[in-house]
Amino acid sequence: MSFPHILHHGAVDGVTGSCHRLVLSASESVLIDCGAFQGAETSGRASANSPKIDFEFKSAIALVVTHCHIDHVGRIPWLVAAGFNRPIYCTPATAQLLPMVLEDAIKLGITRDSRTVDKFVRVIERLIVSVEYKTWFSLSELFKFKFQPAGHILGSAYVEFDTLVDKRKHRFVFSGDLGAPYTPLLPSPKAPYRADTLVIESTYGDKNHQKRRQRKAELTKVVESCLTNNGAVLIPAFSIGRTQELLYEIEDIIAKHPNSKTWQDLTVILDSPMAADFTQHYKQLSSLWDKEAKRKVKMGRHPLDFENLYTIDSHESHLSAISYIKQKGSPCIVIAASGMCSGGRIMNYLKALLPDARTDVLFVGYQARGTLGRDIQQYGPKGGYVFIDGEKLFVKAGVYTLSGYSAHADQKDLVNFVKRMRHKPKHIKIVHGDDEAKLALQRVYQDLLPECLVEIAG
Repeated sequence: MSFPHILHHGAVDGVTGSCHRLVLSASESVLIDCGAFQGAETSGRASANSPKIDFEFKSAIALVVTHCHIDHVGRIPWLVAAGFNRPIYCTPATAQLLPMVLEDAIKLGITRDSRTVDKFVRVIERLIVSVEYKTWFSLSELFKFKFQPAGHILGSAYVEFDTLVDKRKHRFVFSGDLGAPYTPLLPSPKAPYRADTLVIESTYGDKNHQKRRQRKAELTKVVESCLTNNGAVLIPAFSIGRTQELLYEIEDIIAKHPNSKTWQDLTVILDSPMAADFTQHYKQLSSLWDKEAKRKVKMGRHPLDFENLYTIDSHESHLSAISYIKQKGSPCIVIAASGMCSGGRIMNYLKALLPDARTDVLFVGYQARGTLGRDIQQYGPKGGYVFIDGEKLFVKAGVYTLSGYSAHADQKDLVNFVKRMRHKPKHIKIVHGDDEAKLALQRVYQDLLPECLVEIAG
């Protein structure tokens, strides 16, 4: 096999477990992400809580992390436990957030013993090296990389690698997860000047999102309709990124409805200790926000810390909130992790409130196959049932999906990412998507670049 080449150790049979290896020689390679598998994608392989490192990593001179969502970093503790002790490169914001994410992964999958967890986290922290955006960093004499803003979550990046192929400079670009334009809080990603080989995600490779004004209007309409039931609107959301964007949008809706009793009296419950911690980091890192968000702060607005927002910390308060909503009925919005309903506090809300017709569940992000979120999406509107902790629950709650709030680029954005490159790729490898999404994106790229080799990674 010729060098360099790319091997994939995840995100080829779906949208989770992102892990790729750029093999430079027989003795040298670099890893890009090392994420956990989730949902049906755990079948026959490592799960989120018992992942195995079943690929060769001894030749890896570094791990380069695009962002700190669990499907991109969740296997790092097991990689380190298996003997990996090389640098973990990421942006400064990701360097700040990553230990918190991995600490939670260790507690869920390895041990809850505080001394062991602290020791493990300290080992990982010593490996982390932060690298600023738009700055070339040399890994060897003939190999360097650069982070570029990806607009997906705070600190997210796509990565450009420069090396030599047949004594000529060759640029590999790994997209990580690309954000959608006009996403609240974060600047939109810009296409690289050049890519010779592109590895690109395809989560929404077959779909286009609503425009921001349209999706906000629909969010307003859905929430107002749901609240007439005098029940809770449950929004499963990832602790990093989606939660902060939702808070930003809800604060803006409240601010623009000063005479609406529905919105002014609305209680917004953030029930996720990790999400609350990350929200604090988002506020501390406001220098990375986009111009719109910074302008609101100058106006005296508090997009992530507004009057209607109530944060639940303790487990006792969490259980009390569920009990109160279930018994009394309380018009409110509850935002809780996890985004795909595969764990976290949202599970207790769903178990208690899915059979209650006053409840509504609002999905604002992608639900992978085999997750509870996908089951609720699929069977809930038909009056069907789901299983939670082995218990059969009929879904009487309303079920809504607003795909426009995805933090992922849609098909148009993925095409523009390539179209706007000055020097177009000769080779594209499509990863991180369901089969229909990857096939649709492959067809569009082939039409756009007839001379480019466009393949679905496998």
